[in-house]
Amino acid sequence: MSYRTTVMLNPISSLSDALNQYAILLDVDGTILDLAPTPREVFVSHSLRETLARLWKRTEGGIAFVSGRPVSELDLIFSPLQLPTIGGHGAELRTIAGATPSAPRLPPLDPALKRQFAAIAEAGPGIILEDKGYSLALHYRLAPEKEDVVRAAAANICSAASDGSIELLPGKLVLEVKQTGVTKATAVRELMTYSPFAQRRPIFIGDDVTDLGVFDILPDFDGIGIIVGRRDVPTANAYFERPADVRRWLEQISRDDAFAKS
Repeated sequence: MSYRTTVMLNPISSLSDALNQYAILLDVDGTILDLAPTPREVFVSHSLRETLARLWKRTEGGIAFVSGRPVSELDLIFSPLQLPTIGGHGAELRTIAGATPSAPRLPPLDPALKRQFAAIAEAGPGIILEDKGYSLALHYRLAPEKEDVVRAAAANICSAASDGSIELLPGKLVLEVKQTGVTKATAVRELMTYSPFAQRRPIFIGDDVTDLGVFDILPDFDGIGIIVGRRDVPTANAYFERPADVRRWLEQISRDDAFAKS
């Protein structure tokens, strides 16, 4: 059995209609949600919530978010859904829908360090701070001309931390600082040891630099990697142009009649 799709570039040749064989792992911003001018302005439609709920049922619980946002924030954005989630770039993990996340893998980012990075916003209007607890993001989507200033200032602060305890994660008009030690990839490895994800074939969809580590480990699980909005990831098996295409594909495979004999 295979699924016919017209929205995926270089589509997957065959996908079983038994979705309980898979673990569907979804980055959020820029993957299933359109990027917004500020993090608070993202929009989650009712239809997307319904799609995710159907997929949770069709996969028998084998669907999870893999995000830099904290679990609590994702719960608010996608309310009333509380899906299994990797949050904070791997700092948080919830393996069962609705459950309390297990103990954080990292402490919150040091407040004094946050203040140093927050001072970068004085470079001018349009630089938005997003405190994620375990990391701090500097968004300059509203001031793209400040990119060099933001990155240079952040690199200076990071280099001063001579113990190598923090790292910078460049993204799409955003720069994030986080502690070393955990990543989305390390958290996906851990998630794949828990039921119902264990022994399944992961399908990971992501779009940005912070997702590349997950693409690198997918061969260890015979996984499928799908990249959004770029073609420079050789380990990706397929491509989507934009988040709207991802949402359309997820909606299609969430339905019982989406598969047909080929």
